[in-house]
Amino acid sequence: MRHFIIGLTALVLSIAGLAKAVEAQTYGIQPGDTLRIEVLEDPSLNRNALVLPDGTVNFPLVGTVRVAGRSVAAVRGSITSALETNFAAPPNVFVTVANLAQAGQGGAAAIETMGIYAMGEVARPGLVQAAPGITLLQALAQVGGFTKFAATKRVQLRRVENGAERVFVFDYARGRGISGATALKAGDVIVVPERGLFE
Repeated sequence: MRHFIIGLTALVLSIAGLAKAVEAQTYGIQPGDTLRIEVLEDPSLNRNALVLPDGTVNFPLVGTVRVAGRSVAAVRGSITSALETNFAAPPNVFVTVANLAQAGQGGAAAIETMGIYAMGEVARPGLVQAAPGITLLQALAQVGGFTKFAATKRVQLRRVENGAERVFVFDYARGRGISGATALKAGDVIVVPERGLFE
């Protein structure tokens, strides 16, 4: 009888573990969740990615990935496919839900983000939804960095203050001008001009 009870307990525990595993694979990712994304072949890509209110995450070499409502397995497949061109063979990508959105706060409403813009010689120009306090360098990293034609000595941060536009110059190449640690504000525009012929 004792062996039967031990066996039954083990069976129940294994079924519970299987149920959790199935639930993890079918769980629909929500805004406010934090995903842990790891690439076995390139640990420098490993990071936690916050699911933004629009249901997307940003990932290096991939850009914006729509994840809301999708399973972990589906997101892993999308990222793997997008990364394939950067590796000799399809990379081994692991995606897990590191943290769930806070219950009762409506997921998207619980996340505070702001819109900034990047244009010119950056890998992924356009609108960037970022957390308040993001720095100029962090924003440049989030849009994939510079293209090979970028004038990295003449990066501009354009900001409207009291109805007038101010232009700040950031010399990334030589570390001059405003600091790369400058905190951005909602509506800021990063402009990376094209490099001149002898620049």
